[in-house]
Amino acid sequence: MKKVAIIGTGNISALHIKGLLEFPERAEIIALVDIYPEKAEAKKIEYNLESAQVFASHEEMISSGLKIDLVHNCTPPYVHASISIDCMNAGMNVVVEKPMATCLAECDAMIETQKNNGVMLAAIAQNRFQDPVNKLKKLSDSGIAGKIRVAHVDSYWWRGASYYDLWWRGLWEKEGGGPTLNHAVHHIDMLNWIQGELPSEVTAVLTNVMHPNSEVEDLSFGILQYNDGSIAQVTSSVVHHGEEQGITLQCENAKIASPFDVKAEYSMGNGFPETNEALIKEIKDSYENLPGLVYHGHTGQIDNLLTALEDGVTPLITGEDGRKTVELISAIYKSGCQKKTVSLPLESDDEFYTFAGILENAIRFNKKTGFVENFANEQITVGSYEKDTK
Repeated sequence: MKKVAIIGTGNISALHIKGLLEFPERAEIIALVDIYPEKAEAKKIEYNLESAQVFASHEEMISSGLKIDLVHNCTPPYVHASISIDCMNAGMNVVVEKPMATCLAECDAMIETQKNNGVMLAAIAQNRFQDPVNKLKKLSDSGIAGKIRVAHVDSYWWRGASYYDLWWRGLWEKEGGGPTLNHAVHHIDMLNWIQGELPSEVTAVLTNVMHPNSEVEDLSFGILQYNDGSIAQVTSSVVHHGEEQGITLQCENAKIASPFDVKAEYSMGNGFPETNEALIKEIKDSYENLPGLVYHGHTGQIDNLLTALEDGVTPLITGEDGRKTVELISAIYKSGCQKKTVSLPLESDDEFYTFAGILENAIRFNKKTGFVENFANEQITVGSYEKDTK
């Protein structure tokens, strides 16, 4: 039985709590931490976490001497690194919400701390545990559609102007960026996972078109070029109505996508397309024959994390995976802010390697003029990877 602490009891913590409660024989939540202790108390009551102690800071939790096996770090991005490092130095395993950190320097400090203490560090990327995404990865790896030539990544979300009224949102120094870092992080992780490597070059555009109380971008376009000549296009947005999200892979022999879709042609003698019904059927059959996951989303990743701790193995999504995602996002920010094509990898002397460098070079689209400490309405959306059949 693993003893678990939740640090940060805002909106996203509910998915962690619900996921952990799916495994009552394997995990027990014994600590809830929040700088607003009343929020932690409310979660304790809502989920009947009778044995959980409430703390006003992670330092208070650590100094209490409570034996904790696994920390779920659900705090705002600007404290992901510091809190995770403190907990790992106290001998605790850590899983940190997306994004892993605000910059590569913080990611590297977290990974070094993990290695020095012999603990586990994992980054949340729960959408690898959605059937359409998991199966797309397997289809791509099988080679049935041929090599990827063009990938289209649609991280489409919609948030009203008031979304950025929360005290820490919409500020580079607190949120670390806009939807490129905090929403498209899911899709960029999926792209890195499917491609198996980072691009060699990035060209990007950033803007803010709808959120006057936010200094960060609310829309970005990134064009990624890979060493094999293939290209990917990533759109990161909180201005797209409908929140239609997905990944489309245009491969040598067919198009495959999540939510699942397949198209395939072969060439007639004059070069024009003819539908390849046989290949479409083969790909559809392969997709249908792939086994579905037992657990999905956060619950699926929590199952994987608990199994890793129980069996002493590496989880599917490591700190190194989280770092790769932050590196690509940092390159998009560098390109968009400096209006130039950027080469990867980003080295330690790059101005966008550190958070201080990002803050110094970031474009501030607006001035944040007001804020609220907490929203009364806790309802949130976390995206869908199934086709809307309504």
